[in-house]
Amino acid sequence: MRVVIAEDNALLREGMVLLLTSAGHEVVAVAGSGPEVLPALLEQRPDIAVLDVRMPPGFRDEGLRAALEARKEIPGLPVLVLSQYVEESYAAELLGGGASGVGYLLKDRVGRVDEFLDALDRVATGGTALDPEVVTELLTRRRNDPLDTLTPREREVLKLMAEGRDNATIAKALVVTERSVSKHIGNVFLKLGLPPSDSGHRRVLAVLAYLNRES
Repeated sequence: MRVVIAEDNALLREGMVLLLTSAGHEVVAVAGSGPEVLPALLEQRPDIAVLDVRMPPGFRDEGLRAALEARKEIPGLPVLVLSQYVEESYAAELLGGGASGVGYLLKDRVGRVDEFLDALDRVATGGTALDPEVVTELLTRRRNDPLDTLTPREREVLKLMAEGRDNATIAKALVVTERSVSKHIGNVFLKLGLPPSDSGHRRVLAVLAYLNRES
């Protein structure tokens, strides 16, 4: 696939170029500062963009802003955002639109090659990929809401759903049947006031939209 990388750390940027090239992907452009990102995306219109949240000159949210602007210009552009730390507001803003093809990973996940490439492929095909630490923050930060009514197993299922896992993968991870997973998912949606659905990644985004509203 054709990839644009936006990362100001030269060592990490070149490392990702080498990693993706070795995996058979084509890096069509790289950007080292915020102002370079949007023009590169609009010119190349890649299959996926891998973007750092904070980039020069301000080191605030330049990468994220470029990603959001690019998705307005190129609807459905898959975006995998990288961050040094869990920054809930940025995750909420990226995911709040309920769109597909989005991911949010911590940078140390890049060093876990198989996980990073799996997340890249998932996002590029319209799925979601959330770092487990980000999911944990989203699931634990709110109090006195319907999440408190979930059983421990239902919370495990919700956490894996939010990471973008399908029913078969969840069943394997929890050593239960897919039928049990479907039942837990139905209970989760019922308790959260969301209509039961097996519509793939949209179910994950529906849960995330709920978790992030009024954030």
